[in-house]
Formats: sequence, structure tokens, C-alpha cells
Amino acid sequence: MITIIGLGPGDAQHWTRAAAQALQQAKMVYLRTAHHASVANIPAPTTSFDNLASQTPAAIATEVLRLALEEPDLVYAVPGHPVSDEASVPIILAQARAQAMPAKVIPGLSYTEAALVALNLNPAASLQLVQATSLATRYHAPLEPDRPALVLHLDRTELALRIKRPLLNAYPHDFEVTLLHALGTAAERTVVCRLDQLETQAFEPFTLLYLPPDPAYSGFTTFQETIAHLRSPEGCPWDREQSHQSLRPYLLEETYEVLEALDGGDPAALADEMGDLLLQIVLHAQVATDQAEFKMGTVLDHINRKMLRRHPHVFGNVIANHADEVTANWEVIKQAEKAAKGQIEADRSALDGVPTALPALAEALAISKKAARVGFEWDNVEGVMDKIIEEAQEITQATTLPDLESEVGDLLFSVVNLARWRKIDPESALRATNARFKRRFRQMEQSAKARGQNLAKLSIQQLDALWAEAKASSGSSPSGH
Repeated sequence: MITIIGLGPGDAQHWTRAAAQALQQAKMVYLRTAHHASVANIPAPTTSFDNLASQTPAAIATEVLRLALEEPDLVYAVPGHPVSDEASVPIILAQARAQAMPAKVIPGLSYTEAALVALNLNPAASLQLVQATSLATRYHAPLEPDRPALVLHLDRTELALRIKRPLLNAYPHDFEVTLLHALGTAAERTVVCRLDQLETQAFEPFTLLYLPPDPAYSGFTTFQETIAHLRSPEGCPWDREQSHQSLRPYLLEETYEVLEALDGGDPAALADEMGDLLLQIVLHAQVATDQAEFKMGTVLDHINRKMLRRHPHVFGNVIANHADEVTANWEVIKQAEKAAKGQIEADRSALDGVPTALPALAEALAISKKAARVGFEWDNVEGVMDKIIEEAQEITQATTLPDLESEVGDLLFSVVNLARWRKIDPESALRATNARFKRRFRQMEQSAKARGQNLAKLSIQQLDALWAEAKASSGSSPSGH
């Protein structure tokens, strides 16, 4: 029989009556750690696992189970509540069940309950809990920043450094957090500090970290709640009427507005426009949920599994040291995915998979990339330049409108290939040129207006002079215009 006793968060006064009785009757008590405040009050002889070579929960559990085979009534005492505060306990209980070994848990007051009292928090306030050791293995904190959170058992500086990275991926650098020390003892105290300075603080066994809800941030769950409410019978008539098809133009519009914000180099505008684009994704997911098609979890699971599957050099044992190796692996994996779905056909083309709804420049870039991957490519960039000159000459020789349209298209396609060779996104390059042209043209209009002139009535020489002024004041580019 294994008896697992929760010692509570601090002094012996927090023991339950059942815990005190079991400790009184024990012949020997095996302690998870001897650093707990109430250890001196245990009436039975004690020994701890503090000197065990490995302090992982699995190693502790293995040692407890080994000792339980030798001792008929083993007593294992842990800080706080056995299930919520000590990671070795669930492992012990699972393995004991598998070995048909009797095990009993005597609960104790948890560190979470002690923290709620110290912080004067309502436990119904959607409190989030995470173990510091678990958080330290992540790159993003599994926490919603608009809800309060407790990080349990942050007991050393090295661990604070490791949890800082995932926390800063979800919270601002200057976010104020609270460290709770010696909960349940006379030395109980709290210390407030900035999140980016967390490792400069002092840590003790059983220290907890409290992250208050951040009013400047919103969680994904909160946003889903808003959209589900809008689509509900108690929500908005317009939102309730929407379908995948009716929302289609907004998805395209918001995508272009995100691109415009990217080109503008304004982070605040980009965050705003990305929110508008995210609205479309979440709204489509809610429409699908309402029509029993799929849920947001399906969308997230699909793309998460795809990222894991397509990055075996990160999440598997494949080696890829360069971006071109990653791209080659990506194509192989994509073809394997299609084969698994039965999408490989006899007439399959290397150009399959390019969305026809792409803007023409983006479509041309995607097509040229796929053709190059199977060897249909120039030997060097000079060959691309020669092709551009050739296509420009053919434009001058075109005698009919259809021929001219065809040759202009060929020239544009060749220029897209040059952009690919030079690792330039042609869509972004042209958008930047458009923006530059508009900015300079407006400056021409303002200059003409200041002089009492009308652009439409100026000669080409006068217009060129105004254009030169606009270029000189805003900076010229190699393209001239």
C-alpha cells in the first residue's frame, strides 16, 4: 500500500486531520523534499529524495514504486496538494494501478488555494494554472493574457530564465507580475517586478508567479466568444445572415489592406489590419460551426499538424541546414500528402497547386518557381536579362492588338522571373512603385496648385520639370519614375 499525503503549502497548522493522523501512525515518511516548512513537525522518522541523482517526476516516481515493493506500507509526503502540486504523484498512481498496487491519496491544501487568499482573488475568475517546469519546455506560453494566471513552483533563477522566453511571447516586456514567497507561513510575502527583469529576483522553494489579466491584450478564446455571440440569436442580424459566399469579398479586401499596411511600414496599422483579417477567419469558422461543417479546432489542428509534418528538420530527425534544402523537403512532403489523399493522377502536372485566384504577378511567380524545381530554368541571371530584351523587341514588332497583348504578357512574365532570381517579390515591388508614383504625383499636383497652375494645361516639358522636383524632394529610384 502506498499512502500519499499532502502537507499543504506551509506550516503544520495547514495539515488536514487525516494527514496529521496518517503522519502520526507512520513508521517512516518518505519526503519529496525536506525543505518544506512543516517537516520539523512530522512525528515519524523521515528521509527525503533531495539527493536522488535525477529530480525529474518520472525518476522520483520510479524510486517510490521501487521502495513500495520492499515496504508493505509506504508513506510518501509531498508539499501542497498531492495531485495539483506534485508532478510525480499522477505517475505513481498510474503505474500503481497498472501493477495492481493499492494506493491512497490524502489531500492537502494546495498552493493555488493559498495564493488565492494571498492575492485576494476570486477562484471563479477563470484562473489559469501552469507548472514552471512545463512552461520552461515551451516557446509560447499556453495562457490567455486577458485572464489571470499562476505559474507554480518557480524555485530557481535558471528556471526563471527559461520561462521568460515563452511568457514574453504572450505578454509585454514591461508587464508587472507578482512573486509569492513562503505561502502559508509566517514569512509569507509578495514581490512585484517587471516580467523582463524576472531573473533578477530572489527565488525560494515553492515560489509562485502571478500574472494578472492584461487589459491591453485579448485572448483568442475571448475573441471567439465575441464572434459566437454576434452569430447567436441574441446577436447581430447582419452577422447572422452571413455565409461563406457572402463573406468572400471581405476576405479578399482585408487581405489587400494587410498588404497595404505592410508596405506602409506602420506596425500599429499592421496590427489593426491583421485583426480585421483574423475577424474573417474566425467568422468563417463560426459560420462553419453553425452549419455543422467544422469548428475552429479543426482549422487549428489542420494547420498545426501540417506545420509539424512539413518541418521534420525541426520536429523530427531530418537534417536541413539551408533554406533550399527545406524547400526541397517541403515539396517531397507535399507530394506524399497528395498521394495519401489519392490526388496523384496520371496527368498530374508539376504546375498543379497554384491557386487561380492569385493576382497575376503572384501567380506568375508561383508558376515560375514550380517550373524551375523540375529543371526548366536558365543557367544564370544573364539568360533572364537576355529574355527580357528579346521580349521587349518582340513588343515593337507586334502588328495586331492580340499579338501586342501576348508580347506584353511575355515581357511581364520574364520580369517576374528576374525578380525571382534576385529574390524580390514582384507583387510587393510593383505595389511599392505604385505607392511611390502616387506620392510623387500628388506632390506635382500640390506644387502646380501653389503656383496657380493646372496640370491638365501644362506642356510635357513643364510636367517633366514638376516630376523632377518631386523626385528630388522625395528621393529618386533606379526606375526613374
